[in-house]
Amino acid sequence: MKKSTLALVVMGVMAASAAQAAEVYNKDGNKLDLYGRVKAEHYFSDNASVDGDQSYIRLGFKGQTQINDLLTGFGQWEYQVAANKVEGDPNTAKTRLAFAGLKAGDYGSFDYGRNYGVLYNVAAYTDMIPEFGDDSFVKTDNFMTGRANGLATYRNNNFFGLVDGLKFALQYQGKNENDGRAASKANGDGFGTSLSYDFGDSGFTWGAAYSNSNRTLTQQESSWGKGTDAEAWTTGFKYDANKIYLAAIYAETRNMTPISGTASINGVNTKVSGFANKNQAMEIVAQYQFDFGLRPSIGYIQSKGKDIEGVGDADLVKYIDVAATYYFNKNMSAFVDYKINQLNDKNKLGLNTDDVVALGLVYQF
Repeated sequence: MKKSTLALVVMGVMAASAAQAAEVYNKDGNKLDLYGRVKAEHYFSDNASVDGDQSYIRLGFKGQTQINDLLTGFGQWEYQVAANKVEGDPNTAKTRLAFAGLKAGDYGSFDYGRNYGVLYNVAAYTDMIPEFGDDSFVKTDNFMTGRANGLATYRNNNFFGLVDGLKFALQYQGKNENDGRAASKANGDGFGTSLSYDFGDSGFTWGAAYSNSNRTLTQQESSWGKGTDAEAWTTGFKYDANKIYLAAIYAETRNMTPISGTASINGVNTKVSGFANKNQAMEIVAQYQFDFGLRPSIGYIQSKGKDIEGVGDADLVKYIDVAATYYFNKNMSAFVDYKINQLNDKNKLGLNTDDVVALGLVYQF
């Protein structure tokens, strides 16, 4: 059946968040696109720490300049401001992305700055849920799992123009410590790589990624997670065709995933704060795009810490996600997202077990 115009628009939006960016300048080989979103949303939960308004605005630009026949310069910046704080609150804004680089045709591209870690190249497959998800092992400023700073990245699509669909990336992250950041967000020097392959027009993609980083002295001296290296690997697949989206990933981290909570150790309630010696993570997402704009979604996310000192094995994240998004057009959508917490009431780290429902309205361009 021929896809409707709306269905095609929606699929494009899901493939790239800035797909409908506004072109503000395009002349003499210089181009600048502006994109953004306003997300008006509210959480409903018995957990008082998350219940309530969660609205924010996000704004960014992508620019490029043609230097010569082969070389192109590019840059991107993205900023977010919370709309659920009182005026004058100094903790309302943050820089999500800020990097610049050069691209040389089939030879690939190189960029440096605040960007996504190389592990996210695979983790992005399941980062499709309207509000929740993508939290089994991806954390902001946690080595090369999510957004982080000090990232130098080389990317190559289609393997130097020789193999369509074969992509790889190499990434180096410089040391980030002694600048006032928490130990859970610090890192030593590290290296990562990813590889993926698009199987022609089948809609099927497979990917894998790996990273290894030095840990800071503070991290090594922690009571939980004492290793000298933080290591992770992940693999996954996605299928995106015929209005169906299916994706699954599996990952393991060592001395990398932050843990916190309160555990009974030798009969004494003890505050736990550090890193899991090992973490096993998995995420599964399934969605279907109806021609009239509705996109239902179901997912499962689990993260299990292994061999935690004094605790043993413990679930860190475990929930079923049921959601639906309705696209009025390419710029306006509404969603409801129900996070059904599956953590046991007597989980070993005393983590919150309440469900959360997110309700929102999104305008984006």
